[in-house]
Amino acid sequence: MSYRGFTYPLKPAPAQESVMAQTAGVCRLVWNLALEQRRDHWRRYRAVTGSTLNFVAQCRELTALRKEVEFVNAVSQNAAIYALRSLDRAYLQALKGEAGFPGFRKRGVHESFTFYGREVRVEKINARWAQVKLPKIGWVRARMHRAVVGDIAEATVSRTAKGWQVSLLCKTGPAVTDVGGAVGIDRGVAIPLMLSDGTSFALPARVSKIGEQIRKAQHHSSRGLRGSKRNALAKRRVATLRALQARVRKHWAHETTTSITRQYGTVVIESLSTKIMTKSAAGSIEEPGVNVAQKRGLNRVILNVGWRQIETMLSYKAYRLIKVDARYTSQTCSACGTVDKRSRKNQASFVCTACGYRGNADLNAAVNILRRGSAPVVEAGTSQSLKRKPAGRKAGDPDPGQVDASRNTKGRNQKPQEPRP
Repeated sequence: MSYRGFTYPLKPAPAQESVMAQTAGVCRLVWNLALEQRRDHWRRYRAVTGSTLNFVAQCRELTALRKEVEFVNAVSQNAAIYALRSLDRAYLQALKGEAGFPGFRKRGVHESFTFYGREVRVEKINARWAQVKLPKIGWVRARMHRAVVGDIAEATVSRTAKGWQVSLLCKTGPAVTDVGGAVGIDRGVAIPLMLSDGTSFALPARVSKIGEQIRKAQHHSSRGLRGSKRNALAKRRVATLRALQARVRKHWAHETTTSITRQYGTVVIESLSTKIMTKSAAGSIEEPGVNVAQKRGLNRVILNVGWRQIETMLSYKAYRLIKVDARYTSQTCSACGTVDKRSRKNQASFVCTACGYRGNADLNAAVNILRRGSAPVVEAGTSQSLKRKPAGRKAGDPDPGQVDASRNTKGRNQKPQEPRP
């Protein structure tokens, strides 16, 4: 089964907005209380009751809490139950080692709640507007820029810097089908995405324009009196611009990844850790040759492109997603397989020191990435670093995807055989 998300801005009445804020607060309170129980009081609960503190037990605790506290009983019970279920899933993932343990939620940061799809209805009013029925809230006007497709599975209402919005998760049909073909993608800074077929994708100019507006708004905010109304207004403007920039970037990422997966069933990308790559260099300020300001600017550009967001979208849109070792993809010649860092003349050009091949450096890397994906595939939603040795290479020969850095000395070219496409 495949799913698709639809996000619409909401225009609630003042009374509805108050109920929505109360619902978000109650769900946040339930999450924090349940987390505290699981973290600090599970031994005592088991000693007193003789049972384990789990989702079912905490649902019973929620029922008792609703009878005692009026403002908790005033909001939707299923929204609070969903918060408990989300916490239970988070704990299971942490115990399996798939994620870290959940933390407490804060006011002003976690302002959201979720309903089950069977409780939500959507009716269109005219070409631009619709109304969404939410439990204990009623019919809320929504800006309908596209029609809902499929059956609603979940509906998440959240508050952002630009106001309230609803995100509908819909079941749209069978799982993703294989359209055939394969493509390698090189993620970069100057060129965000370069495909192995020569197609490149760049961020919309509006992202940079909004970024300039953010810098001006931040400068204005830093010069205001802390705690004043004007300073609070300036901070809200910065938050609003950031939310707008994130929406533009996400819209571009959806359009780009959809275009790629409609043409190719198999997508090959590098296995990159954005968190490690964008780690601050402030701790290395005393090391020679480290430009902290330059590294900070590079981190900002990488995060602005949204590499991780693109990878996440490809994981559920593509029929197959293969992640390969990223080492030496930009230093390997796609024509002869020679690995030499001197071949990468600059950001844009690649000139092989062995065979003289000339081409775009990002395109050359994308072709190498595609060739490294000629191992057993990984289904969409999973990842795997492919370490299979290409055919025709002896056991002692270096792998272009996993060449030992100690053997790639300056002035010494390594010529592993070209892997089988």
